[in-house]
Order: sequence, then structure tokens, then C-alpha cells
Amino acid sequence: MKPMDMDLQFVADALPAFLSEAQEQIASIEQLLLQLEDAPDDRDLLDALFRCAHTVKGSAGIFGLDAVVDFTHHVESLLDRLRAGALQLTPALSTLLLQCNDQIRALVEAAGQPPADDSDDQAARADLVRRLHDAGAGAPPAEAAAPVATPAGADPAPTTTAWQIGAVFGPETFRNGMDPLTILRYVAGLGRISAVQCATDAVPALEALDPETCHLGFRFALDTGADEPAIAAAFNFVQDDCQLSLQPPAPALPAAAAAPQPLLGELLVEAGVVTPVEVHAALQTQAQARAAGQPAAPLGEILQTLSDVRPQAVEAALHRQSRQRSAPASAPADGDRFIRVHADRLDAVINLLGELVIAGAGAQLLARQTKQRNLIEANTQIGRLIEEIRNGTLKLRMVPIGETFSRFRRVVRDTAAELGKDVALEILGGDTELDKSVVERIADPLMHLVRNGLDHGLEPPDARVAAGKPAQGRLTLSACHEAGGILIRIQDDGRGIARQKVLARAWERGIVERGVTPPDDAILQLIFEPGFSTAETVTNLSGRGVGMDVVRRNIEALRGTVTVRSTEGAGSTIDIRLPLTLAIIDGFLVGVGSTKFIFPLEAVVEVIEARSAALQPDGRGRACVELRGKVLPVVDLRTLYQLDAEPPARVSVVVIQSQGRAFGVVVDALLGQHQTVIKPLSRMFRSLRGISGSSILGSGEVALIFDVASLAQLAAQPALH
Repeated sequence: MKPMDMDLQFVADALPAFLSEAQEQIASIEQLLLQLEDAPDDRDLLDALFRCAHTVKGSAGIFGLDAVVDFTHHVESLLDRLRAGALQLTPALSTLLLQCNDQIRALVEAAGQPPADDSDDQAARADLVRRLHDAGAGAPPAEAAAPVATPAGADPAPTTTAWQIGAVFGPETFRNGMDPLTILRYVAGLGRISAVQCATDAVPALEALDPETCHLGFRFALDTGADEPAIAAAFNFVQDDCQLSLQPPAPALPAAAAAPQPLLGELLVEAGVVTPVEVHAALQTQAQARAAGQPAAPLGEILQTLSDVRPQAVEAALHRQSRQRSAPASAPADGDRFIRVHADRLDAVINLLGELVIAGAGAQLLARQTKQRNLIEANTQIGRLIEEIRNGTLKLRMVPIGETFSRFRRVVRDTAAELGKDVALEILGGDTELDKSVVERIADPLMHLVRNGLDHGLEPPDARVAAGKPAQGRLTLSACHEAGGILIRIQDDGRGIARQKVLARAWERGIVERGVTPPDDAILQLIFEPGFSTAETVTNLSGRGVGMDVVRRNIEALRGTVTVRSTEGAGSTIDIRLPLTLAIIDGFLVGVGSTKFIFPLEAVVEVIEARSAALQPDGRGRACVELRGKVLPVVDLRTLYQLDAEPPARVSVVVIQSQGRAFGVVVDALLGQHQTVIKPLSRMFRSLRGISGSSILGSGEVALIFDVASLAQLAAQPALH
């Protein structure tokens, strides 16, 4: 393969990884901009924002994506001025940067696609560049400033940031698919390259020149704020074929900074909190104090005074320093303990794990039937190991739902501006973890509910003031664990749902028979009926009646439930309850006649005994028992599902907790805890109320998995007809 072909193959292979990482950086830029609107002077956020844009530009440079590099360079220049304090972040400037970030996203998504000659897109980019320059008052970016000459014999200026870099590429560089010029283009993204000298000593005579052998070597100056690891990382792809020398700029950190043990200054520089120049100035202050015979303050305190470093940043660096010093020398740093795994591979492991659980249950059953003690103990030990593997593997797919919640900051900002409303978004419980497959599928329903709350729920500022409310509305997204599942809540302090208006529209559309008035909770649930809408006019956001029914259908497809509570004039609350995972759960196995059922173990509170004759269920299987002086509603499965088996003289009542209330389920036999592999229901059983899935037992029998939320509704009240 020719060197050029190998280079192109390398780019093609590495491009998907770049696209994935670039999308993460672009998402981080958006979230940081939204956070900066609440804290425009937060230096940590500004530094993180600059690093994200810088990373996108530098990574795009290594793949020759000139359009991304050129446009992001203008954004980076403005961000540098914000970081330096030459500009203040205003709402208008934040909007401009968000629009630029959208343009960067579009350019990244177009990478690797056939070039499209779209004059409209080019005109839009040109307009954004012009607005960026106008916002920056036309001042040149910091990296484009002309270097200041230093008089001979004088100390270098403290702002000097030029590294002296030498790179001599080995003869096999081309054959290994590497292009030195591509590496240099990437390095140029770290700052400004100057004084480039090409080493020609190793170049042979023309007649002896082999075009596939590399003889290139360069020495150049790099004016950058990046540290040594960041510069060296640019040569990672050719580290085996390159002799690299890095001479730090003057003033450089003392030689102690190169010691194997991590130093506080190094850690703060690596985090982007301070520059090497600021650390050097702080160290000089320490040295001057010692020379004067005075006690020297700790480096962290000096940096807080000289460079406005936050105390939290110093504490975090000190904690990391102590952790790294106490760790073994071979232990990798925290930032290196991640690995990307394709989702399909992880799904395949989960599926195999499910089959392993079923096979393990079958082996345990056979072992018990043999009544051989050693075999039973061996299978019990295998079962424990399978459970540990299950728990560890399922955690690999758990992700914080806060990442999904954060996407709505931009949605709330833009939609509220479009509607002329002032809305504050509050996010609670963002660290609550949920299966990645559930998170991905819940994003669209949440999007619709958030937009619906902004459009229908929250009033314009003047209407809120007239109603005695603050002009700024509040929308809250929260998540928490509840009874083995997760509760997601969307809450607003708006106008609430007008029940009479909903009922009148339901009569008008024939959803409810005219003149019939259902209970209040049932009226609120009518908003999820297909084609239902109370909007007087159709807008870009709502009014067509094709959203809320899809929301409910998508949530129920995840074995979840959605309920609504509302107080007119005070706001509405929508609760979504979902299982933590769609794969494997701990279950509680019970039997009714020859039929087996499974409860999610986390929902089971206790078990009580009752006489079968004392239970007199109605036609829907509902009855009541006394539990510690209180009436407990119960559901009789034999009556509910019309099972033919005769009831025993004494039955068990499994007490279940769901949605903040308790109810009981009458069963014949308690079969104990069971690792449950969730299988989808066949079409025959999908309409069966109270059932969410099925599982295969070790004996080969099929057990039905209960949806405890649906059973709770059956226990509380009859279904509407």
C-alpha cells in the first residue's frame, strides 16, 4: 500500500472516534455557555469552555477538516478575550456563541461526507464570523499578536509562552501510514508556529533518494498556553517513529517540577486553572519570603491572592496530589481509567448473561432434585458468582440521567424566548442512574413534556404578575429512586389544567359520553388520549393533538407509567415511573395454582397469611383485609385472571408498595427470590392488565412479571368504561 493510501486509511479508521469525541465537546460547550449565563465571571467555566473549543479545533486539524478549524478559530479567539477579561459575557453574546456552536456541530456532522456547495450555509458562517469580530471590537486574537523583542542580556518577559520543539521523524514514518505535515497542522492548532527550520542533513542525494523513506526533521517555536503533556500528546501517533525534544519557555518551572511525584503547581496547570507563568511568579514570591527570613505562605494561598484561583480548585488539586502520591507507581491516573466500548458489544454480553442466569437456575433446580449436598453447595456458589457478574455487568450500562436533563437547558432557553416568557429551569437528582437504553428512549417523551409545559403550563410574565406570581416562571426536572424503579417528575408553577375545559373538549370529541363526569384524576388522564388538545390555535409547538398519546405509548413500551396532578392556578406535576433496567431484575416468585408470577423484589414489603374463605373478591378480583388496624385493599389473582385452580384453605397476601401506597396480592404459594431475565410479552398477552413482561424459569416454565403500578390502580379503583 502506498504511503498516501495508508494515510487516508488511517484517517478513515480514526474519523468515527473523532466525530464521537467532538460531539461530546460540542455538547459540553453548550452546557458551559448555559451555566455561564448564571455565573458570567466564573473563571473555571470560562477556562473549561475555551479548552473544549480548543480541543475541537485541534482534533479537526489532524484530520484536515479546514472548515471546522477556520470557523472554530474565530470562536476560540473571542473565548480567549472572554477568559482574559477583555469582554463580558452578555445574553446577546451568549446567544451568538450558542449559534456558533450549532454551526460547529453542523460542520462536524458533515465531516467525511461528500462536499456540498451550499451558498446559504457559507453565507450563514460568514455572517457569524462578522458578528464575532464585531463582538470582539475587531481586536486581533491573542495568538496572532506580534512577538515583543527582548533586549540582549535582559530577562525574558514574564508573558513569554514560546516552546522550542524539535522533531526528527524516523525512516519508517511513511510506511507506517503517518504524515509529518498532518502532525504539524495539528500542533498549529495549539497556538502559533514560528521560526520553522527544516533539517536537511539527513536527506540523501537525489539519485539515492527513496520516496517511501522519510528524511524529515523540523525545529520550530510554538507560542501557546498549552502545557508539555498537551504538546507531547500531538505526537502520540508517531511516538515510535519520532525523536522529540521539548524545551519549555522562559521562565520555566524549577527543575523540581519534573520530579516523578506530582506537584501542586503541575496539577493546577494541567487542570487549566493557572498558567506556568503564574505558578513561576508564585514560587518566586515564596523564595523572596524565605530569603528575607520570613515564613513563606503555602503555594495554594499565594495563587489565590495573585491569580484569583478558587479555594475549591486548590483543595481539589491537593486531594488529587495526596491520592496520586499514595497510589502505586504503576497505577494509572484517574483520567486514564476509561475505555470506550461499542454499545452492541455490551448488549451482546447482557443477552449472554441472561441466558447464563436461566441456565444457572436450571442447574440449581436439578441439583436440588438429586439431593446431593456437595452438588447443591457447588451450584449455590455458582449462583452467587453469577449474581455478582450480573450486578457488575448491569452497572456498565447505568448512566446519570442528568446528562439528558442538561440538554433541556437549551430547549427551555430558546422556547421561552420564542414564546416571550421568562422561565428558570431547575434540575434536581441529576446523578440518579438509569439504564442507558432507557435513557435514550425516554429523551423524546421528556422533550415533548417540557415543551408542552412551556407552551400550555407557564403563563407570560404580565399574566403571572396579574395573578400575583413572580414574572419568572419555574420549571423543575427531578429524578429519584423509588421502589426499585426511578421517578422522573416535570413540575411547573403555571396556570394548571382547567378540568372543566378538558371535560368539555372530551365531550365534544366523543372521548367521554356527554353528561358523564369521571373522577378528577381520570379527567386529567384524558390529555393522553389520541387527538386530544385544548389549544385554541395550532402553533409550531402544540395544538394538533398528536403528542401526549405518543408520550404515554412510548413510556408504557418501557414498562413505565405516567400520571398527572394539577391545581388550577398553581401549576401541574407529571410523574413518570420507569424500571431501572430492561434486562435483569431481582424478583419474588409466587404461584397461583399451576401459574407462576414474579414481583420486582424491591416492591415487596411483607407477607401475611389469610383464610381463603374470609376473602370475598368482587368481579374484578378486589377485596380487603385488615393489616395492623388498617384496611388494606387486595387483588385476588385467581378472580382477576379467571384461573381454574381451586384455592387452598389458607392463602398468602404479598404486601406491595407502589406510588406511595400499599396494597396486597393474594397468592397460593411463596417460591422465594429469583433472578429474573425479562422477556417481552407475546402479542396474546400484551393487553393483559397488570403484566409487564415474562421470564423463563429454570424448569422451562414461563412466569409472568407484574407491573406493580397497574396492579395498584386495579386495587384502588375499577377501570373506566
